[in-house]
Amino acid sequence: MALPEDWIEHRREDGEPVGWIVPDGVGFRPRDILGRPVGEAPVEWLDAEEALDARGLGFLAERHRLRLADGAERPVRISQAGTHGIVVVADEFEAASAVGAQAEVFHLPFPAPAELLLNEG
Repeated sequence: MALPEDWIEHRREDGEPVGWIVPDGVGFRPRDILGRPVGEAPVEWLDAEEALDARGLGFLAERHRLRLADGAERPVRISQAGTHGIVVVADEFEAASAVGAQAEVFHLPFPAPAELLLNEG
């Protein structure tokens, strides 16, 4: 997907991109690096920056779940994330080897679909 023209990239202090800030009426909506909204309602610009900085990138390393077409859920880890798409690998055993060559790989569109259930707790 090509990013909409009104998505403004936000980077943390070290220059690493952590998401986008999108104009929305009289405010702005932050979107994380997976393209998902951060928060429920439009906020002021500085609040959008703070929300993205707080979300950061650490959540990408967490174990998440992928809901399959049949309704079953698989534990997964994100191996790649960008506007070109998101790649997750099956992680049944909570092992670093989940990203190895034998892991089942799923290619998802950007922004991340609702079927990718993030561990946000």
